[in-house]
Amino acid sequence: MVDAGLACSRFVHFACAIILFGGALFVLYSPVFGSGSERLVRMRSRVLLAAALGALLSGLAWFLFTVGNMSGTLAGALDAEAIWSVLRETGFGRLWVARIVLMLVVVAMAWSDAFLLRRRLLILLAALAAILLSSLAGVGHTQIHEGALGIVHVTADAVHLLATGAWLGGLLPLGVVVASCRMRQSANDSTIAVLSRFSGMGYCAVAALLASGLINGWFLIGSFSALIGTNYGELLLMKLGVFGLMLCLAASNRFWLVPALAKAPAGSRPDLVLARLRRNIVAEQILGALVIGIVSVLGTLSPAVQGS
Repeated sequence: MVDAGLACSRFVHFACAIILFGGALFVLYSPVFGSGSERLVRMRSRVLLAAALGALLSGLAWFLFTVGNMSGTLAGALDAEAIWSVLRETGFGRLWVARIVLMLVVVAMAWSDAFLLRRRLLILLAALAAILLSSLAGVGHTQIHEGALGIVHVTADAVHLLATGAWLGGLLPLGVVVASCRMRQSANDSTIAVLSRFSGMGYCAVAALLASGLINGWFLIGSFSALIGTNYGELLLMKLGVFGLMLCLAASNRFWLVPALAKAPAGSRPDLVLARLRRNIVAEQILGALVIGIVSVLGTLSPAVQGS
């Protein structure tokens, strides 16, 4: 029960932190989603606020289930002495206090519509969301190494998290923009610019994911036999397979659908292209959720380098 609760709270927290960072970042390079119609601006505010609240609540749940896991019983999650012991005596507890404070600040920022209409403050929100997401590198499997190796591992994991957030977190607002185009049955130059900018960001994100993933794999897998002979390795292979499918969908968008949309004659109704693009984005969102689910479970298992 504790393990299931821990995995579920990790999933929700990862998802919300990713959406918060990716959504805030998306606003900064998207003129459509950042300052477009009132409907899109309202949707943007709701997405960021929901992600901030979700991160806060799931973060609290993650902490309590971790306390229960350390104490060995579900009841231990609500034991005041056990909670205080984790807060006072563990690096996880001290880090989580700082993260909870940061999440409260982010929720307060996201709650204010006037706050989110100012670009400089949006940049601040994106920066705080980046700190919130990357700080997750300070817990879990990165703690098995110390010294210089530990610093390299934490840094690689932080880069991996931020690259994931930039890509997967941007898919939700990107889907909103494309859905809005379908409702209008047209795509203007601003929409094409957003799609192109997202693709450009995607190149950087994928490169960072591959590089940081190789470093993390070296730390956590260790050998080919560990990759194929442990539960951790098998789940990681599943994650890589899903990642490959996402790359195929992203390539289809970048090299076929977006160019077709850009070449559509002015005043035309590119319904078919927009429909395919929206389906691909929804498929990417579903696969992205599956990746987050796999990562949530991986965090509860021993790394392959330590055996099954």
